[in-house]
Formats: sequence, C-alpha cells, structure tokens
Amino acid sequence: MVEGERSSIAGDLESREEIEDALVDGDRPFTDGSARAAFSHSNFRLVYLGSMASNVGTWMQNVVLGALAYSITGSGVAVGLIIFAQLGPLLILSPVGGMLADAVDRKKLLIILTIEQALGSFALALVAIDQSPSMVALVGVTFLIGVGNALYAPVFSAVLPVLVPRRDLPGAVALNSVQMNASRVVGPAIGSFIYAKWGPSWVFAINGVSYAAVIGVLLVARLPRPPASGSQGLHRLLEGFRVARADRLVGQCLATIFIFSLLCLPFVTQMPKIAGDHLDMVPKSTVYGLLYAAFGTGAVIGALSVGTVFTTASKARLTRIGLVLFAVLLTIFGALRSAAVAYPVVLALGTVYFLVVTSLSTMLQQDLDDAVRGKVMALWIMGFGGTVPFGGLAGGWLIEQSSIEAVLAGGGLVAVALAAVFDYQREPRTARAGGGLTAATDTG
Repeated sequence: MVEGERSSIAGDLESREEIEDALVDGDRPFTDGSARAAFSHSNFRLVYLGSMASNVGTWMQNVVLGALAYSITGSGVAVGLIIFAQLGPLLILSPVGGMLADAVDRKKLLIILTIEQALGSFALALVAIDQSPSMVALVGVTFLIGVGNALYAPVFSAVLPVLVPRRDLPGAVALNSVQMNASRVVGPAIGSFIYAKWGPSWVFAINGVSYAAVIGVLLVARLPRPPASGSQGLHRLLEGFRVARADRLVGQCLATIFIFSLLCLPFVTQMPKIAGDHLDMVPKSTVYGLLYAAFGTGAVIGALSVGTVFTTASKARLTRIGLVLFAVLLTIFGALRSAAVAYPVVLALGTVYFLVVTSLSTMLQQDLDDAVRGKVMALWIMGFGGTVPFGGLAGGWLIEQSSIEAVLAGGGLVAVALAAVFDYQREPRTARAGGGLTAATDTG
C-alpha cells in the first residue's frame, strides 16, 4: 500500500470516529486536547480503567518490596538492588518491546505478558511466606517480573495514545500519567496497611489477582494494529534511535528523561532509608505508606494539571519552570528532619516532578508517526524507568559515603542544568518523527 493510500485510510478512520463521537457527545463540549476530551472516548476509557486497577496492585507490591528489603538488611544498597531487579530490564529489553509493539498483534502480546507478571507475583507470595525470606529468591523472582514489564510497557505505551484522535492526544498522555500516579497514592497506602497487619505475602498475592482486570479489559477492547514502518531486522530495532537523532525536540525530550531519571531521582528508590534515617519512620508502618502516598498524590496533581489547567500552556515553559522548582524542593526534602513538614514538601515535590514528566511526554508524542510510536516510546521507557535502578544503586552508595543532603542537592543542580541547556523548541519545518514535515512550534 502506498503512503498516500495509507494516510487516506487513516483519515477516513479518524473521521468515522469523529462522527461516532459527535453522535455520543452531542456538540462535543470539551476542549480539544483536554483530559475530559480524551476520557470521552469509550475504548480509551475501558483500557485506561482496567490498567489503573492493575497498577494499584503493582504499586502495593513495589512499595512493600523496598520496605521488605530494607527490613531484612537495613541497607540502602539492598533497597537499590531490589529496585534494580524490578526496573533494570527496562534499560535492556525496552527496545525489543518497542519493536514488537510495531510488528505483532498487540492484544495477544499484552495478554501473554500480563499472565507472566501475574505468575511472578504469586511466586513472590510463596517466597515471602518465610519469616526471613531469601534476598536471592526475592531478587530473582522480581527480575523475572521486571523482564515481563520491560516488554509490556512499550507495547501498552504505544497502544493507549492511538485509542483517541490525535487532537486529544495531550489529554490521553496526561490521563495516563494520572493513572500511574493515582496508583502510587492508593497502592502504597493499601499495601503498607496489609503489610503491617498480615505480612508481605498477602500483598504480592493480591497484586497477582489484580492482573485479571487488565486481562479482562484486553479481551473485549478494540486495539488498532500498528501501521507498517517498512523497516526490517536490526533496522527495525534501531528505528527509534534514528527518529531521536533526526528530530531535535524528540532528542531533547529523551536526553532530558535519561539524565533526569539517572541523576535526579535516587531519592525515589532510597525513600525507605530517607524516611528511616532522617524522619524517624519505620518502613513497615502506615506513616511511611502515607508519606509515599503524599508523593503519589502530588504526582497525580502534577500530571492532571497538564491536561486541565495547563491544556493550552506552553509545555516547553512548563518543563523548564518545573525543573527549577523541582531542584528547590528536592534540596529542601534532603535537609528535613521533621516528619510533619515532610508530608507537604514531598506532596509539592511529586507535583512538580510529574508536571515535568507529563509535559515532556506530551511534547515527545504530539507529532510522532504511529508507525514508529512503539519504538520511540521504548526509548522513553528506557530513560524513565530503566535508568532509575542504576541511579538508585549509585545513590545508595553515595549516601553511605557522603550524606542524603549532598546526594539530593546534587540532583537539584542537575535539574537546573537541564532547564538551562535545553529549550524544548521544535524548529520550523523540522523533519517530522517517522516521516513528513511539520511547522508546529511550541514557543516557550
């Protein structure tokens, strides 16, 4: 099929969806690109809600894994190791997942990978029945779950945006960030409570059951097949890198998320140690779960604001201002010794953190060709998740060699440098990612 015919068919499909939306939504009282507009599309709404239900279970498991590792060893390095097992595969396998997202039946692949992760969670529950579970077994099973997630995440990230017309893509991106972070609010609170009352095994088992929500939704949802990109073999695997090199804005967004996640986010994986050493909180406690939930609440606010309050605002300006505010709040958080003050500070920190991330993701995806979306989003996931465990391991070691204050202040300096170096502008008539030209500019 020639490119013109493919574009015509894509246009016809989008026009048909617009007609269906008009019949359902009347005069379409939503601002294009807003979160409300994206949520009005039934297929998107179905997949979105199913994913959110499963992510609550995932974050129950995530926060308890870190707390369990710290309670067994009392070491920040051990916490970094368990997070590395969880997220490290993202750095290696995300490009493979991105290639698969643009080449195979996405629905079948997502269902298979969801089942694999569910079985891994049940295996964790069995390991954690022991009063003194083996760290080797915990790390090994967590790594297998991480492999499934590394392949799953790029596929899901490529699917969700194409469930809405391109005009509503910013709202879909914002809502996707909201559901990830709403899960961080509910999941840790529930997980910490169950962990304190009945132990970690129940948390992992419940997470295994929660994957049923995703499987059920995927069985009934309509997922579009990826358009052919024309690349084969190794060229298909490396196509995302080609797009990042050719498109200035895509390259800046990806470079920012790699550097930011590696050097500015060790505090996320080291939260149990920060809470224990500076704030006199026991990781196996409800007060620690509430601290993590406050961070997640802020992240929800930051992500949702991009698709509501800041729908029409310059995402370039939001990103640069957010990076500077993040630096200030991160430095303050590292110096705190009061648990009472920590809650509002970490709430604000979470807000600016995900305002930055959601703005970057929106700029990255706005003009991406759907034929390469999976492969480019695989690079995003490598940066957003895959570098975090390396930063966490290095951060844990640096904290033990120096101090929490120094490591967090250093992350703040990196965030300020990113705001100074990158402008996040799309040059007029830059080659559009994956083909075509665009004159769109996000002035900041």
